[in-house]
Amino acid sequence: MKILGISCFYHDSAAAIVEDGKIIAAAQEERFTRKKHDSSFPTNAIKFCLEYGGVKIDDLEAVVFYDKPLLKFERLLETYYSFAPKGIASFMSAIPIWLKEKLFLKKLIRSELSDIESYDKKKLNLLFTEHHQAHAASAYFPSGFDDAAILTLDGVGEWATASIGIGTKNKISILKELHFPHSIGLLYSSFTYWLGFRVNSGEYKLMGLAPYGNRDAKVIDHYKDVIKSELIDIKEDGSIWLNQKYFNYATGLKMVNEDKWEKLFGFTRREKDAEIDQNHCDLALAIQQITEEVIIKMAKHVQELTGKTNICLAGGVALNCVANGKLSKSKIFENIFIQPAAGDAGGALGAALAAYYQYFGNELSILSKGDQMNGSLLGPKYSDNEIELMAKKYNGNYSKLESFDQLTNEVADLNLEGKVIGWFQGRMEYGPRALGNRSILGDPCNSEMQKKINLKIKYRENFRPFAPSVLFEDVSKYFDFEDSSPYMLMVSEVSNENLNEIPDNYNSYSMKERLGYQKSKFPSITHVDFSARIQTVEKDAHPRYWKLLHQLKIKTGFGMVLNTSFNVRGEPIVCAPEDAYNCFMNTEMDYLVIENYIFDKLGQS
Repeated sequence: MKILGISCFYHDSAAAIVEDGKIIAAAQEERFTRKKHDSSFPTNAIKFCLEYGGVKIDDLEAVVFYDKPLLKFERLLETYYSFAPKGIASFMSAIPIWLKEKLFLKKLIRSELSDIESYDKKKLNLLFTEHHQAHAASAYFPSGFDDAAILTLDGVGEWATASIGIGTKNKISILKELHFPHSIGLLYSSFTYWLGFRVNSGEYKLMGLAPYGNRDAKVIDHYKDVIKSELIDIKEDGSIWLNQKYFNYATGLKMVNEDKWEKLFGFTRREKDAEIDQNHCDLALAIQQITEEVIIKMAKHVQELTGKTNICLAGGVALNCVANGKLSKSKIFENIFIQPAAGDAGGALGAALAAYYQYFGNELSILSKGDQMNGSLLGPKYSDNEIELMAKKYNGNYSKLESFDQLTNEVADLNLEGKVIGWFQGRMEYGPRALGNRSILGDPCNSEMQKKINLKIKYRENFRPFAPSVLFEDVSKYFDFEDSSPYMLMVSEVSNENLNEIPDNYNSYSMKERLGYQKSKFPSITHVDFSARIQTVEKDAHPRYWKLLHQLKIKTGFGMVLNTSFNVRGEPIVCAPEDAYNCFMNTEMDYLVIENYIFDKLGQS
């Protein structure tokens, strides 16, 4: 039984194909179109999934969409009615699009599929899941658990902004939901907007900025008191109520009422690319801590409600790896699985899995060890012939090594020399994180590496931290962390024995001073609060990347590398060899490695 899942028309469009419960392929449309967060119909992603799965549309048991548009339209109408006459401009903007396109989504999907290939329209079984059902299915069914609690958190689906459920065998039961307009995701996005970042893509920048706001606890407490007294009421079960007089997202064209927020916090909204000052850092930390408080309260309530020892998380808020790290340390649950494509892109996979198990009633199949996401390495891969044709097209000069052992030895030496390496191997990652197949690599011990990659290669804000990829068996040697984090979704502190001596007045340092201070043995992956977003690498799950880390350990004593996504600011992660070569040539990257091919920047014409 083959099922295709689709998510699109909001942000991060994607497609995924499942065969007899096994995840065959999944990819985001942005990787093919090169438009970051592409929301269009995932034509290219669908073509890839069908080709990789060796199927035609007529071979599919069902095509499943990750949303129920009529329920979402109902929410839209009821919201405008509740707030009327406020929001008329937003209403006049949104309704024509809904009437023209989204209410006739079945027709639109069938038409778009026809453009991919001809098929029997009478035979096509087109299904729709609810948004949070898709999130829940994307987390639970591949988790490796056959009994678990499920928590989904995002901006909003149809009505739900969060849900609590139970997964047992092939069934998911939703126990409770939090409904729009009360949403921890939309609250976090409102602060993303206020602090000058782009909503639905800049939330991770806000999370990275927050640790710079720890200079004066009284200031953070003041901001938290203001937020809790005016913006949000947090209940003991983690549910929240948001004071809508301060927000415009329900009916307006902006996230917040800017006049009221300016009076509330004492400064105007930061413009894009404007200088970041301490107020911005402090407010970022305040909302990050409140978000963590809400998630921990919710998790406690989930455990009390379900009695489960396992939990699965999905939805965009589940990408908040700082909160995930706090949840892991809390030991509320013995085991945590977070869908690596936790945002809307993962809805495509969740829709396909929900149909396979819940609509068609198939039995749940569990692997003997670990989850069933295949390391989230579910995208396309490329042959030697395709790599050589790309090199010929661009007059690229390369050397090809005969064995992977030779390759890892040479790359490890380049790493030690302080070189920045574009690393392109096997199948592309599904989700927002580069996990060792479409990565830029650097030496975590090199004190200049963070600045070099941020400013000369990624062309992004200098405050942004980098993550370490570390051998799973060694992670506790370097970090205060003993769990598995294969998808780079957990943050933990660098262990005390690896920290340098920290001055007593460190928290009084400026943002620039803290950024430049050598905090640990691994300065390029240690954030200003002495933490790191960890990716653990296991030999069986990711053998080629593990071999590289093992070779680094032989040469340096540390089985670790700095890992950031293979892209520049404003562009998606690279997909094809051509994307990788263009990125390599347009930055100050030193070497490009595609499979066993090495391109030296100095050798390119």
